[in-house]
Amino acid sequence: MTFRISNITIGCNRSCELGKMRGVLVFALLALTSWSSVNANLDWWQTMALYQIYPRSFKDSDGDGIGDLAGIENKLQHLVDTGIDAVWISPFYESPMVDFGYDISNFTAIDPIFGTMDDFDNLVAMAKSLGLKVIMDLVPNHSSDEHEWFINSLASIDPYTDYYIWMNGTELENETIAPPNNWVSGFGGYAWTWRVERQAYYLHQYTEEQPDLNYRNEYVVQEMKDIMEFWLDRGIDGFRVDSIMTLFEDATFPDEPLSGTTDDPTDYDYLLHYYTLDQIETYEMVAQWRELLDDYAFKTDNVTRIMMTEVYSNLSMTLLYYDYGAHFPFNFRFIRSVDSSSTAQEVKELAIDAWLDNLPGNATADWVLGNHDNSRVASRYTPEQVDALNMINLLLPGVSVTYYGEEIGMEDESISWEDTVDPQACNQDEDSYESNSRDPARTPMQWDTTTSAGFSTNESTWLPVNSNYLTLNLAAQIDADVSHYKVFQDLTTLRKETVIQEGTVNVQLLSDNVICFSRELESSSEDAVFVLTNFANNTETVSLDVFENAPDSLVVYIASVNSTLTAGTAVSRSSVEVSAYAGLVLRTSTDSSANVLISTATLTLCMAFLVSLQF
Repeated sequence: MTFRISNITIGCNRSCELGKMRGVLVFALLALTSWSSVNANLDWWQTMALYQIYPRSFKDSDGDGIGDLAGIENKLQHLVDTGIDAVWISPFYESPMVDFGYDISNFTAIDPIFGTMDDFDNLVAMAKSLGLKVIMDLVPNHSSDEHEWFINSLASIDPYTDYYIWMNGTELENETIAPPNNWVSGFGGYAWTWRVERQAYYLHQYTEEQPDLNYRNEYVVQEMKDIMEFWLDRGIDGFRVDSIMTLFEDATFPDEPLSGTTDDPTDYDYLLHYYTLDQIETYEMVAQWRELLDDYAFKTDNVTRIMMTEVYSNLSMTLLYYDYGAHFPFNFRFIRSVDSSSTAQEVKELAIDAWLDNLPGNATADWVLGNHDNSRVASRYTPEQVDALNMINLLLPGVSVTYYGEEIGMEDESISWEDTVDPQACNQDEDSYESNSRDPARTPMQWDTTTSAGFSTNESTWLPVNSNYLTLNLAAQIDADVSHYKVFQDLTTLRKETVIQEGTVNVQLLSDNVICFSRELESSSEDAVFVLTNFANNTETVSLDVFENAPDSLVVYIASVNSTLTAGTAVSRSSVEVSAYAGLVLRTSTDSSANVLISTATLTLCMAFLVSLQF
């Protein structure tokens, strides 16, 4: 076992003298106790580094070309090594896989593609033994049309008759029946599908195989609460709530106004979605779920179970989820508000300040660079910006969210029309599918240079492996002296220090192209951290004079792989050279990281070992 304490590494094996081992363990325990007490006022989730796994693409354990739960369990140590605190796993429910797990036919069963309930239980147990929290997707807006609820609702069998939203439609002059209004699905096409069995239309805000559940039905409300408790009883630590903004619709079902941006009535952007998004009842349901989570913690172990919400809405409606009980709504400002063409000022104002300046009192911020629905960071911005953006994501205050593969700078892969499987793209034609496809960002994790990038022993995988895997993979970056992965590890290590977990933040524009933010403890400015990011494709020389407490001399603590300045380089406050698209982390000295970096799992091992020695 190995303990990292400041810049000291202490290795122990069975040949160690008993007294030396006892001394090392006592030192580690005392140091950890000191470090933990500083963070006593923060709940576990408020400073977590959260890692999203898309299970089909992370690790295949059985050679069928599709990732699974046993594969995830097998790779949990990678998350620990990377400095991750919690893992969020995208859906693995029983599903016909029209939308790859988001069309659920049984909310309390695992699809055989991903394994068994025993596999899930083993994964959770292993995660907990490693000190990792486990978050899972909750998909409350809809089910699959193959769910027994929908089958019974289609047949008008009570109590399922009104589990979904059925409307009679509008009778036209030619005696045909038209949809009840002009609503459009988020995946394109009309949001209503006729079923002759009921002589009615049902609503689906996504694919027609994903009928919307009716939360004005008290039985549906209770069903979802029972589902939440089922998974809580199996040991999960919270939920990421999918597509929460579409949970309720206006009960009068009026036509939505035209946007004027397109003439295609089947295009989602054809309408302004006043009546299908952000209804007040949605927020009230979130409040009920928060009450359930809090009650569960109170009745069991008093450990917080969290709820984070996926929201693609405007800023005010997104932030409102804080007020109704979400621990945090996902902050998609770096996905939706800025991109590679944005100036440093736009990034500062639209992506950082807009969120921090409008947070409700005592709310915890969060930062999201990518996910399974959006192009990867290296492709949406540039490969050269990966480290700088990870610095922003991991060192701003609050929760950081990392999509699998972003720690090594994975890039989108071009997927042919023939290989495309994303329903959002398949609903388009061959000429327009690429702009709607999410497949390029969902390709298998690139572990090494073996078959299928080490993702699977099968040469045929559910999506093609990115062709760059021979040079861009985790194993190569572990072996390299400098790499995206090693920068990421350094950032997650720094992130565990008190100055990052509790320090104030001050964001400044140093030039037209460079943003800098400081993290500083109110009690002391001696251990301040300064994070600089250059959003231009040219070197910039900037001054930190705008930061009154910045010392005259600083040292590069962490640098992007493309930076001409490297770790350990001394710089002057008045003149710092930031390479094109690079990021720098500056501190007063390289020894200022005197905090102890020992995981809870390591503490448990230490204590167990001491007991075994009858210490």
